[in-house]
Amino acid sequence: MPRVKGGTTARHRRKKILKLAKGYFGSKSTIYRTAHEQVMRSLRYAYRDRKQKKRHFRKLWIQRINAAAKLNDMKYSKLIHGLILANVQINRKMLADIAVANPEVFTQYCKIAQDALSGNLPKKVQPAVKPAVKAAPQAEVKEVVDYSKLLVKDLRALAVEKNIAGADKMVKADLIAALTNA
Repeated sequence: MPRVKGGTTARHRRKKILKLAKGYFGSKSTIYRTAHEQVMRSLRYAYRDRKQKKRHFRKLWIQRINAAAKLNDMKYSKLIHGLILANVQINRKMLADIAVANPEVFTQYCKIAQDALSGNLPKKVQPAVKPAVKAAPQAEVKEVVDYSKLLVKDLRALAVEKNIAGADKMVKADLIAALTNA
């Protein structure tokens, strides 16, 4: 059996790891063994921190909303509860951005939340202009029944209802064919 050397494959694998380790301190960027350990650790940190980044941003948004809500004599929890009661669907990222960029608009959101908490929910707004396109009357839609899933006794009962002659002597395949044609 001929000898197989894994030179090119191993070299490509090692070069890939060393490329990922570029810029690391000391021998972590030059020696394969230490570079591999550090790259594996770094990839684990990257995976973990992608999850933590979402948590950190949510905390930041909540802090910004709470600070802006306190300027309007509200707490964060009351504001969010009021907005939910008022059926205002805005996420915390957008609300935090509004709180920082447009304090006047944020004050209006606080007013909506206060009204909802006090029980003054806004009535549903009716559209001022009705749509000009009328829906065409719907044609009768025939119900499509999958007869193959029914039992023979149920198929015979349906065939009797539809006045199919000789239904009591037919087999399942004949019943299905007769019902689909009727």
